[in-house]
Amino acid sequence: MEFLFALDQDTEEVIVSHSPKGSSKINFIERIKKEDNTQFYGAVEFLYTISSSSKFNAKVFKTMDKVCQLLYTEHQEIYPISRQ
Repeated sequence: MEFLFALDQDTEEVIVSHSPKGSSKINFIERIKKEDNTQFYGAVEFLYTISSSSKFNAKVFKTMDKVCQLLYTEHQEIYPISRQ
């Protein structure tokens, strides 16, 4: 499963969601506070920076998205979603 990541800079949280393949529906999964996983927050912040660059590089974006996917998967192993 691939996840979608967004930043809420007001609350300093990463919003994690999922969209089933071929669907336009987005399913909310959880919010992760910056202080709960600073490495993951920083990676998503960098992903956002790449996506908003005037010289967007799709290859770099896809690579960084893979890093974010990996960091979130590791986060799930340590902190299962049921912790909310």
